[in-house]
Amino acid sequence: QVQLVESGGGLVQAGGSLRLSCATSGSIFSINAMGWYRQAPGKQRELVAGIMRAGSTKYADSVKGRYTISRDNAKNTMYLQMSGLKPEDTAVYYCNAAHPFTWDPLWSWGQGTQVTVSS
Repeated sequence: QVQLVESGGGLVQAGGSLRLSCATSGSIFSINAMGWYRQAPGKQRELVAGIMRAGSTKYADSVKGRYTISRDNAKNTMYLQMSGLKPEDTAVYYCNAAHPFTWDPLWSWGQGTQVTVSS
């Protein structure tokens, strides 16, 4: 079972930026799709950004133009650059491998990393 370790979260003022990292214990080279998800208090976990092995990306409408997902297969690491942060972006952020059509997560969740945006 591949382990996922998210990092890079923190407390930031509205309009600020953060870069999240997702390190995996196994190779992601052969993983077709990977995604960043978030779960805000009282809400369901949602996909915010996804990236295919070839590099194509998708974003939730709420983060388009503000978030950028990337992956480094050689380092078995995925990133999420977040800018223009808003208080509604406050959530625990998780990464995972994903089904390439449904974007349902494939592995067990890591501990996530908390992002808190103050107004």
